[in-house]
Amino acid sequence: MASESVEKLTSNGDHGESLLGPGHTFASVTDKISSIVLRHPRPLGWAAGFMISFGLLMLLTLAIAAVLVQGVGIWGIRRPVFWGFAIVNFVWWVGIGHAGTLISAVLLLLKQEWRTSINRFAEAMTLFAVACAGLFPLLHMGRPWYFYWLMPYPNTMGLWPQWRSPLVWDVFAISTYATVSALFWYVGLVPDLATLRDRSKHKLPRILYGMAALGWRGSAIHWHRYKTAYLLLAGLATPLVVSVHSVVSLDFSGGIIPGWHGTIFPPYFVAGAIFSGFAMVLTLAIPLRYFYGLGDFITNKHLDNMAKVMLATGMLVTYGYAMEVFMAWYSANKYETFLVHNRMFGPYGHTYWLLILCNCTSIQVLWFKRARTYVPLLFVLSIIVNIGMWLERYVIVITSLQRDFIPGAWGMYHGTIWDYATYYGTIGLFLTLLFLFIRVLPAISITEMREMVAESQERTGEGSELRGPSHDLAASSG
Repeated sequence: MASESVEKLTSNGDHGESLLGPGHTFASVTDKISSIVLRHPRPLGWAAGFMISFGLLMLLTLAIAAVLVQGVGIWGIRRPVFWGFAIVNFVWWVGIGHAGTLISAVLLLLKQEWRTSINRFAEAMTLFAVACAGLFPLLHMGRPWYFYWLMPYPNTMGLWPQWRSPLVWDVFAISTYATVSALFWYVGLVPDLATLRDRSKHKLPRILYGMAALGWRGSAIHWHRYKTAYLLLAGLATPLVVSVHSVVSLDFSGGIIPGWHGTIFPPYFVAGAIFSGFAMVLTLAIPLRYFYGLGDFITNKHLDNMAKVMLATGMLVTYGYAMEVFMAWYSANKYETFLVHNRMFGPYGHTYWLLILCNCTSIQVLWFKRARTYVPLLFVLSIIVNIGMWLERYVIVITSLQRDFIPGAWGMYHGTIWDYATYYGTIGLFLTLLFLFIRVLPAISITEMREMVAESQERTGEGSELRGPSHDLAASSG
């Protein structure tokens, strides 16, 4: 009876589709999530994945060393394509980081309970993606040791930075986004760090988790301040969902290059960022769910909701593609018309049609509920969308620069081995940080999952039936 009540009341009112598996108590939720961190010995699968990721990270260090020693000339950039893989990958990684803030902040303010099981690793994904994105503009500068020229430091000589450049605006947008996201992530972690502090069996982890927990005791004043700070940071982070990728889009729409100079770019880029971000969340959530047996926490209802968001934002991206073609025709501007024709049937035409296949055609299966809850299909589709969104950025950057106003200056662009090494290396950096995060910190919020159990107890009045024998210990350690 108790398990049926929990399943019914955590279903979010959707015909019994549960957001939490039946039969969970405060103790079982705490034990399940904390065991991922405190488990000994380490799983062999985790070690194998970490070693592969670390190998790619070493490839990144080699690629960065080569760029610093030989210069950006080892990349494929040349006249007229002075923006290549570096800017493509920068925009792609920033987009991936969008879903974390949306899931954590916006859905929290909208009181969407289905965010609970996925918000923690989505927030971590945001920080790691922004770290990867930040590498590319620094390396693309050619002299990254002068990066502080872009910062708002006292500028007596009036030479740097060039405040009219959208690239400088990126510094403010990305640094603000990273700072607020990190604070939001850390504040949410504090009660769980106290839980790990109390459950650790060795002295060093207890000391480290205790320092990170900031003296958390679970008192009423602690909970009050925690809730207030968490809500304020959510409100502060919500505008960043729109502002960050809008500012990134101004790197393009602020220029007069055909294919870039369009007012549709800010909303179109934001929709694309959420689209690719949720695709990456699915790419990470599905293996995490499978290998750690978290099907009770990351349920089919979560997958269904994320697939719906992907479908909605994917249709917005499709609308953006259609508007680009329509405005080129409606404006009767010969340069815009030529650009669209060149994208479709020029030397990079195959990349354009491949991105249409990945971003527009493939997601149409998500109209069907069976597809939205069929895990293997959803995993493959999330990878396809990530590939398609990278191709979209490639098409926007390369085809707009490859053939400009003067045919005599036309040229072809192809990434070199160092372009690919840097790109794959950042994937290694991202995965390495993610593997370390899973082993050191709780990938799912213990506190918020226990709140979900507590809410069901209050509604049913069956708290005594749902409490496990170690409930009091589990509650006090959080």
